[in-house]
Amino acid sequence: MADHQRIHPAVDVEAPPSPTVPPMVPHGHQRSSTITQKEMKEKGIGTSPVDQQHRPPLGLRPSQVARAIPVIPAEPKQPEKRSSSSTCCRCICWALSILLLVLIIIGATGGILYLIFRPKLPSYSVNSLKISDLRLNLDMSLYAKFDVKITADNPNKKIGIYYEQGGRLSVWYTNMRLCEGALPKFYQGHQNKTVLNVALTGQNQYGNTLMNALQQQQQTGSIPLDLKVDAPVAIQLGTLKLRKVRILGQCLLVVDSLTANNFISIKANNCRFRLKP
Repeated sequence: MADHQRIHPAVDVEAPPSPTVPPMVPHGHQRSSTITQKEMKEKGIGTSPVDQQHRPPLGLRPSQVARAIPVIPAEPKQPEKRSSSSTCCRCICWALSILLLVLIIIGATGGILYLIFRPKLPSYSVNSLKISDLRLNLDMSLYAKFDVKITADNPNKKIGIYYEQGGRLSVWYTNMRLCEGALPKFYQGHQNKTVLNVALTGQNQYGNTLMNALQQQQQTGSIPLDLKVDAPVAIQLGTLKLRKVRILGQCLLVVDSLTANNFISIKANNCRFRLKP
């Protein structure tokens, strides 16, 4: 038992604590980072109230200084609120992008179809004009009956034209209609010319005034007439039949006479046509 007992040195509780000996600093090395209060005052360190409040006690080690500095908790970040204006702007940008994409697709499709089919407007010309009847009625209205022969030309190699019901052909003189007739319903194939004979009839209530103007104009040997075409058609691209459009045309004619049952010479024949959706 005596071998296992240990003798501990007696400690004098009432003895004053031994002074702490600062660590030895080797010659040539810098001094410790511990700075005296006098040196801090001379350098102006820690003199402000804030520095004095948060300044750790002197003589503490770096690990003790880190524990002594109070930690100020960071304020939690508030979640960003998305305003309704930014959401609206984003929706508008998406809508404009989609619209632009659709327009680009439509334009590209139209360009490809144009390069494939090379569409051209049909042309028309007036071959002959015959006046079967032109007279004043008892009620002083003017009755007119014309027979017009026109040629419709489809110059397209890959496009067919369906002339639908409801097409009209009319003859005018100085913004007054003399007569009108219906165009036939038919299909015109690729690079095809079709001759149409159209009978026109009409009655104008200003017969006396109109007849006097026509007789005076006939003495000059040049009577201007306006032949108008309004034809609903459907275009066929290959095997695809598109929706209906209208062919609107105007032929400015100059004839030498309006005598009934007489040969009429057409001095000028200028026609223009356009498509209307």
